[in-house]
Amino acid sequence: MSIDNILCQAVAKALGALYGLETEAGSISLQATRREFRGSHTLVVFPWVKAARKSPEAVAEEIGKWLKENEPAVADYNVVKGFLNIEVAPKVWNSVLAAIVADDNFGITEAGPDSPLVMVEYSSPNTNKPLHLGHLRNILLGSSLAKILAAGGNRVVKTNIVNDRGIHICKSMLAWKKWFDGRTPADCGIKGDHLVGDCYVAFSSHLKEEVEKLMASGMDKDQAEAASTLMAEAREMLRLWEAGDPEVRALWEMMNSWVYEGFDQSYRRMGVDFDKIYYESQTYLDGKAKVLEGLEKGLLYRREDGSVWADLTAEGLDHKLLLRSDGTSVYMTQDIGTAKQRFDDYPIDRMIYVVGNEQNYHFQVLSILLDRLGFNWGRDLVHFSYGMVELPEGKMKSREGTVVDADDLMEQMKTDAREVSAQLGKLDGLSEEETEAIAETVGMGALKYFLLKVDPRKNMVFNPKESIDFNGNTGPFIQYTYARIRSVLRRAAEAGFGSTGFDSAVPNEKESDLIQHLADFPSVVAEAGRTFSPALIANYTYDLVKEYNQFYHDCPILREEDSAVRSLRLAISEATAHTVRTAMGLLGINVPERM
Repeated sequence: MSIDNILCQAVAKALGALYGLETEAGSISLQATRREFRGSHTLVVFPWVKAARKSPEAVAEEIGKWLKENEPAVADYNVVKGFLNIEVAPKVWNSVLAAIVADDNFGITEAGPDSPLVMVEYSSPNTNKPLHLGHLRNILLGSSLAKILAAGGNRVVKTNIVNDRGIHICKSMLAWKKWFDGRTPADCGIKGDHLVGDCYVAFSSHLKEEVEKLMASGMDKDQAEAASTLMAEAREMLRLWEAGDPEVRALWEMMNSWVYEGFDQSYRRMGVDFDKIYYESQTYLDGKAKVLEGLEKGLLYRREDGSVWADLTAEGLDHKLLLRSDGTSVYMTQDIGTAKQRFDDYPIDRMIYVVGNEQNYHFQVLSILLDRLGFNWGRDLVHFSYGMVELPEGKMKSREGTVVDADDLMEQMKTDAREVSAQLGKLDGLSEEETEAIAETVGMGALKYFLLKVDPRKNMVFNPKESIDFNGNTGPFIQYTYARIRSVLRRAAEAGFGSTGFDSAVPNEKESDLIQHLADFPSVVAEAGRTFSPALIANYTYDLVKEYNQFYHDCPILREEDSAVRSLRLAISEATAHTVRTAMGLLGINVPERM
């Protein structure tokens, strides 16, 4: 039984003995005591003040006194207004530690066949460009969230919706036909998604030139863009695509296949995957059908030009276009079609869309429309709205080719990690193969941790130089601490020292604090899942390794002569290493055994 359960049951008994209250232990909630006060657990007594007919301070004092006198796990207490801070008896932490060490799945709740089914959508790339830094934050947040929700006892389905049709795709296709002379990724020696991205940038560049010429002839910008022959050609290509034109479809299939191969390479390096991939080219027709069904039922309306709209004024919004006058789909229509396919494929209890905060309005509308069109989970869909990621020099723009390519960034992070690690002597004595593996592990760890440690709802600035640092709140710092612990454990094993037989040792303050921090891990995982925040896991792990490093500095381990104390410290080290590995795994970050 955990210390939390022991204390909650004791509090329930105290309430019965003192005030005649029958209280379920499961309904009693304990908080972590604030650092400035003595104790490990805090009980807020306000719920029982009315029944006790006493002041909050008096109730807290009476419960604290009863616990100290009747519960062996409670060594002492202190009262701050209506807050009872409980000090756990040092010996109790031994049993807590033993339970942690014995649990191979500590902090993880296994899902059962009846557990809620949660679908998490992330990545959602366009096939007109390669993945960039903005995609990285999306992908890493989504992948980590899926792991955290699974660790919280949910069944999780990871999905990706690929935006493989639409006017932006036609722009890249048209550019390839006009200016790329039949070049292929094999010809160029570059990844397919990069080649198609070059096509998109080329289209934007030529369009800009055309618009500038038209403006020079006397048109304003809107008139020039409307008169653009390039845009007219792109729109015609989209019309032909939707009509099933064989030539356009063949070009589309060829260029998309290049992109998919490129995406797969990038995903593998990131260490992310999906259970199901949907393609807008295969969902938009379902969306059109669902919209037309809603039109027949009077849930939507058609304008004189033939376009179909939803009137959302009753919900405090405006009118939303769902089908253009030429019958072509918009993104909203495609999202409705994708939702239908997902609902047909899986009995979803909850749908979570990992999409940036610039799409807040889109998902507000989507929720209303899905509910209106009969999807049970429509109103309850979750838009995991995260902030934008920028560079120190400012925003990125795909059309201008100023984005930070994800592949280039990952490779640069590996190179930087190798250089920094070598300068600090952390690669000394390692083979070239080991050096390469550690450089990859540290570089990707630095990248992932930097992007995940920030509250996902906040905008952030990514600075590669700051991310690769073996001091401070960084991935490499945590990875190095883990490698240090593993080194201690290896040396202990070589010396014949074990981590059992610490029952007679009485944990000191440093040891008790660290065990308490370890014991908090399951609740941190649960809270991270409840609030959709990998940042909670990241910062918990940083605090844990900080505390371990202080413990390592103050408490000799292998040099400790008392075998029970040494075993206690080895058990703490073992539990810390296991928890760090689990926590970093929830962030998708590997930890090196040696460094």
